Amino acid sequence: MGTISSEKLEKVLRKVSKPARYVGGEVNSVVKDWDQVKVKIALAYPDVYEVGMSNLGLAILYDLVNQEDDFLAERVYAPWPDMEEMMRQEGIPLFSLETRHPLREFDFVGFSLQYELIYTNVLNMLNLAGIPVMAFKRTEEDPLVIAGGTSAYNPEPMAPFIDFFVLGEGEEVLLEVLRAYAEWREQGESKREFLRRAVSIEGVYVPGFYRTLYNPDGTFGGVKPLLPGVPSKIRKRIIPTLTPIPTKPVLPHVEAVHDRGNVEIQRGCGQGCRFCQAGMVYRPVRERPLEEVLESIDELLRNTGYEEIALVSLSSADYSRIEELLDALDDKPYPWPLAVSLPSLRVDSFSVALAEKLEKRRRTGLTFAPEAGSQRLRDVINKKVTEADLMEVAEAAYSRGWHRIKLYFMIGLPTETMEDVEAIAGSVNKVFGIGRKHRGGRAEVAVSIATFIPKPHTPFQWLPLASEEEIRRKQRLLRKRLRRRGIHLSFSNYRTSLLEAVFSRGDRRTAEVIYRAWEKGARFDAWREFFNWERWEEAFAEAGLDPSFYVHRLRPREEIFPWDHIDTGVTREFLWEEYQRALRGEITPDCRQQCYACGIRRAFDVPCPLTLSLK
Repeated sequence: MGTISSEKLEKVLRKVSKPARYVGGEVNSVVKDWDQVKVKIALAYPDVYEVGMSNLGLAILYDLVNQEDDFLAERVYAPWPDMEEMMRQEGIPLFSLETRHPLREFDFVGFSLQYELIYTNVLNMLNLAGIPVMAFKRTEEDPLVIAGGTSAYNPEPMAPFIDFFVLGEGEEVLLEVLRAYAEWREQGESKREFLRRAVSIEGVYVPGFYRTLYNPDGTFGGVKPLLPGVPSKIRKRIIPTLTPIPTKPVLPHVEAVHDRGNVEIQRGCGQGCRFCQAGMVYRPVRERPLEEVLESIDELLRNTGYEEIALVSLSSADYSRIEELLDALDDKPYPWPLAVSLPSLRVDSFSVALAEKLEKRRRTGLTFAPEAGSQRLRDVINKKVTEADLMEVAEAAYSRGWHRIKLYFMIGLPTETMEDVEAIAGSVNKVFGIGRKHRGGRAEVAVSIATFIPKPHTPFQWLPLASEEEIRRKQRLLRKRLRRRGIHLSFSNYRTSLLEAVFSRGDRRTAEVIYRAWEKGARFDAWREFFNWERWEEAFAEAGLDPSFYVHRLRPREEIFPWDHIDTGVTREFLWEEYQRALRGEITPDCRQQCYACGIRRAFDVPCPLTLSLK
């Protein structure tokens, strides 16, 4: 078919909002000779351009693949509904930004699954590209559709649409897949034979090679390999040493959600918050050397001109040389005022010192996540924060010139009572009082209240989602207690939380719900203006599934989960014991201070932070 012509595209772009999303040609984008490479992959982010361009994981893979002479990686994002309408009207298939080749001409289309509410966008992008949505309908002429990312740790709800999943960290395994494909192509075998080869690569899960089993009561009964040599458990991939930071990222034409340079200083987290999936599945903790971080920042600034750098980690304050890093950045004579942001500050006294260091540069706002209002409940979820910590941080921030603090809390947590919810209001009002003392009428507190979702591979995976009635009752209480001017309160939508819970906890049967909702027009379900609950109600009814079955049941210890065949390295036994410690209100200290035998060290034969020199 060839590339999409400029004339045809320009005709469409004149009629859509933000046409710069679709033109490509950005600074630092990589354009290779299409005919000179052996394997081509379209890296697809199933959300709008501005969101996808902020994703560090995709930027890392784009950089790594394009460093290989034989491989080519190009980008594609979900078109906004106005652009989708025009493309369908004009018969323009979904295409890559770098060379405007239709996705059907690539060898692979690789989706990054970061959030369950983008699943219908995956189906829509495939359909718009002219690629059959169902994997079993694809032919030898269609590209292989692969997927990875945090949401892929329970791949079953998307299994019928994906040829294979890449589980865990993709830096090494993706290149291994592309090399295997290049070798397979020389043999002239069928794509099914390639999948037989790919399944031997650690971290690759081919759902078509497994049958799902169900018990008479409807609960999940496990997966059964259909072919000899197919592993019964699929172990995630990790990289013991972090790959170099991308220092020449593509600069977006349209302002991205996070318009800054992203520098990953650490991967993994030792805090052990019991609600946090990322903290469990991204173990073990690995730090990037200070010297590498500083060199990368210098190079990144030279290549981009960014005025803000984000030091990215699940818990940036836990980076063992964070103070040295901030001091070094403060001493450097950059040609413009450089803002430095720490997206994940801890709520403790150590953050006071970090706030003082950040205060010397342009302020970008401070965000903290106490998660729960009472000390009792913070102990349950293993959030090692005290009321005194929060007040000390507020005092430091407001007294040193910040006007606004953002706080994250959750409701619907295990064992939560109305007294715990009252405690959220009490903490917020105290913080606001400190702000008024120092900043007067300019003081603000932004409070985000999310509904707790029990995620796979966490100690709380056995627990149910709170009922809508319970959540609305708690939301009403907080609205009543936090009515003061200067306190800005926002809540997550319960029904989007319900969907997220269903598809993070669902089995392969829930794929039919996703498919039916997409057929009814579901797109961009994470965007409030497009979310339509009635579509999803109809889809569940037509599929004969009750969402409550997946999210509102307390699970017995022995129940098999749809994600149990995915091995993250953290054992089910460890997660159960952490769940019991939560019910007893017992804290588990940071695993950097003491190893609790979660399983990761034994599974991967890698040193945990306990054995690393972090001086």
